[in-house]
Amino acid sequence: MPLKDLIDIPPVWLVLAIIVAWLQAHLLPLGLTLEGAVTDALAGLMIGAGAFLILAAALAFRRARTTILPHQTPAALITTGVFARTRNPIYLADVLILTGFILRFDAVASLVLVPIFVWWIERHFIVPEENRMRRTFRADFAAYERKVRRWV
Repeated sequence: MPLKDLIDIPPVWLVLAIIVAWLQAHLLPLGLTLEGAVTDALAGLMIGAGAFLILAAALAFRRARTTILPHQTPAALITTGVFARTRNPIYLADVLILTGFILRFDAVASLVLVPIFVWWIERHFIVPEENRMRRTFRADFAAYERKVRRWV
């Protein structure tokens, strides 16, 4: 596998976005704040929910004996468990985790990163993955796509 495919993965983009949010909170807070117990609780719930979704999805990939790497063609179409509710539970988890960290850092200006992150993930990972799955699983993926939404 090319080095680019090992580095160009969603967790790397997630960590970069989290670092940008942390830097914004510490170097350029702009006097904006959402600080409070409710925000901290919401941040914790979002990060925890994201971690749960990643774990549940990773276990589903393992059970199906298929790749979790976004640049590879999967050997199986997973449609049960968390995949029965969202076609992209790991990407949804990434968005929850990013939003949770932004809230935790009180990096209000960095909330703009969330839609940018969603746009990048869709364009760079989801669309190519779904195109590979359409070619590989044809009618099965078409039925799944009609039944389960991309995000929630």
